Amino acid sequence: MKFMLIMHTNPRIWDALTEDERNAVMSGHGAFMETIQESGEMLGTAALADTSESVVVGVRNGVPAVTDGPYLEAKEYLGGYYLVECESRERALELAGMIPDAGVEGLGIEVRPVVFSSDRADLGTPCSSS
Repeated sequence: MKFMLIMHTNPRIWDALTEDERNAVMSGHGAFMETIQESGEMLGTAALADTSESVVVGVRNGVPAVTDGPYLEAKEYLGGYYLVECESRERALELAGMIPDAGVEGLGIEVRPVVFSSDRADLGTPCSSS
């Protein structure tokens, strides 16, 4: 089964951490990636830039309209994700608990089953639900 382990970020919480705490979270991702690569569970990962670098594109009357900033005004934003394939929901929850961000008060990892995925290699085959 494929799962997306979604890391949300809250700038207020992140900025309140000490430099050592932030460094521990960041370096912890290296160890986590090594673990899921060795187990064969890692399919992919991405970390996103700060929301100050994002724009939203919409089309109105056939004309693209670009606005600065994230799509929604919110306290928390999508910071990145891991895409994993593992034997069960329980294992996905275990993996999510290993992500360093999960140990930061006020942050957590959203675990969501993937029902469809596509990349250049598999051309869009549905994900197994078993």
